[in-house]
Amino acid sequence: MTKPPRQQGRKGARRAAGRSTLATAGRHGDGDFLRRIADALERLAPAGPPKADFSAAEAFVWHPEGGRLAAVTHVNRVEMSLLKGIDRVRDLLVENTERFARGLPANNALLWGARGMGKSSLVKAAHAAVGTAHRTAGLKLIEIHREDIESLPELMELLRERRQRFIVFCDDLSFDAEDTSYKSLKTMLEGGIEGRPENVIFYATSNRRHLMARDMVENERATAINPGEAVEEKVSLSDRFGLWLGFHRCSQDEYLAMVEGYVARYRIPFTGEDLRREALEWSTTRGARSGRVAWQYVQDLAGRLGVRTDAG
Repeated sequence: MTKPPRQQGRKGARRAAGRSTLATAGRHGDGDFLRRIADALERLAPAGPPKADFSAAEAFVWHPEGGRLAAVTHVNRVEMSLLKGIDRVRDLLVENTERFARGLPANNALLWGARGMGKSSLVKAAHAAVGTAHRTAGLKLIEIHREDIESLPELMELLRERRQRFIVFCDDLSFDAEDTSYKSLKTMLEGGIEGRPENVIFYATSNRRHLMARDMVENERATAINPGEAVEEKVSLSDRFGLWLGFHRCSQDEYLAMVEGYVARYRIPFTGEDLRREALEWSTTRGARSGRVAWQYVQDLAGRLGVRTDAG
């Protein structure tokens, strides 16, 4: 039976196209032809995240949108010598950071306790001190925001197998009752098949020792069928930090030592009993004594006397 002319035309066109493709492959060579196809497909594929240039800076901020690490050319730091009243925890964190920089075993660290006592300042100061002393380690500080904790696995993949060593730092870390993003952190700290990369360590600061509010813990214990298991998963998160460093409210003498240290550092012409009296009055109006309150007073004092400071 004779096929309709239209159907014969379509099949003929397909056969002609096939012969044309084979002829093209024959003219250019199979390797060259296939390479051109691969190049075309690569151009159609979505672009991957930009490669981080770790030589651009000593510190970076992680942006999960697009998998980008933004370089920080000027880190807002306080000199180690100006951190008063925290000698013991300072020495422990610096020693831990030095071991990590030298490629020795070191612990993830949770710095918890009173507000304004220098937790985040200590992390940044320790990075600067150890990074300067061990330049060959290529020690980098990477800040991840609390709301981006779920993207930790993606960040770990980016840092794995790099020659540099990284302190991943999260400031003011805590979790609410319905928050499940802590699971990503839990896996990064200790779990998972691959585990934490050997060249990465995690430092976090928090006002809460167990990273969740006490009233949340008590509420879950009171309403759960098995009170012990109800909070075990979240409370155990803090146990995965090998190093716990507690920060407590400072004494009056420690507070005044902080003020005097800042005044001397920035050569502010105001000392003696007048300085002590003003500083104590300032802390009384704030209802607290801490490194942050001391710095706020010194900023006010420097402004009144027309003295510039190089930190803000």
